[in-house]
Amino acid sequence: MERLQKVMAEAGVASRRKSEVLIAEGHVQVNGETVTEQGIKVGVHDQVSVDGIPLNHAKLVYYLLNKPRGVISSAKDDKGRKTVVDILADTVTTRVYPVGRLDYDTTGLLLLTNDGEMANKLTHPRFEFEKTYVAKVQGIIRNEEMKQLRIGVKVDGRKTKPAKTKLLDTDTSKKTSLVQLTIHEGRNHQVKKMLKAVGHEVIKLHRESYGFLNLQGVPSGQYRPLRTSEVLELRKQTGTTE
Repeated sequence: MERLQKVMAEAGVASRRKSEVLIAEGHVQVNGETVTEQGIKVGVHDQVSVDGIPLNHAKLVYYLLNKPRGVISSAKDDKGRKTVVDILADTVTTRVYPVGRLDYDTTGLLLLTNDGEMANKLTHPRFEFEKTYVAKVQGIIRNEEMKQLRIGVKVDGRKTKPAKTKLLDTDTSKKTSLVQLTIHEGRNHQVKKMLKAVGHEVIKLHRESYGFLNLQGVPSGQYRPLRTSEVLELRKQTGTTE
């Protein structure tokens, strides 16, 4: 027997906290009866529904995707564009969702899972998961601009937290720079806005790592399941239970 909100989170409905809200608001039924109390426990033979839709007690799965350019970071798109979930659809039958998002034109590492609790923690700023990006920008970036990025710059009226930076390359003929930037915040379009704040428009952006995870051996448009050791490490770092 497990708590209802945990079962809902493991089935990919929502995080535990959001599942508790759904329960309190009367959206959840157990064996045909609406429940609103917290802490109710259910077993494998109990029928759980959310707004009348049966819940699948799905096994928790975790995938690492090397997102290509021109793909939407969502489970579905109302404009009919290809999504990251579509890439997995041929072999992954469990309903999964992206952890956070990458812009339509941004490439690189993206996690997908049906573990609502872990996904919620991975995107919460309290856990400060480092994300490393490589950006090709217009113009030759200067040392003082790199220093500004490390200290923090104003983005949407708020100063960003300190970042790690490294200048990888410059092309004086094309007047472009290749910059590595590591942050642990997750604001909307943050990397692009940070670089624009120091005077450089982003031409290309690629996320090469997420915490201890990287894209080694995963070509663009391909994916792999996380190894057991990687899942255990994520659970350890986020305090997520099985």
